Amino acid sequence: MKVFTPDAVAKAATNKYLGVLVAAKYARELNALPLERSPYGAEKLTTVAADALTSEDKKLQYRLVRARPTLIP
Repeated sequence: MKVFTPDAVAKAATNKYLGVLVAAKYARELNALPLERSPYGAEKLTTVAADALTSEDKKLQYRLVRARPTLIP
């Protein structure tokens, strides 16, 4: 079992909360892929996503997009 500390996640992202959010969204994207073509095998997708975020070779890159303000009449 691989363990990711808050410090490792915070180094990869602006802070640990943003890092967990990015990894969770990436895990959801991986979950949408067809299971029979998954190269990850029995490894949990959340572990794969956190590993991609915290890896040295920057497997996972992200950018923040501000939400457009909604117009309420």
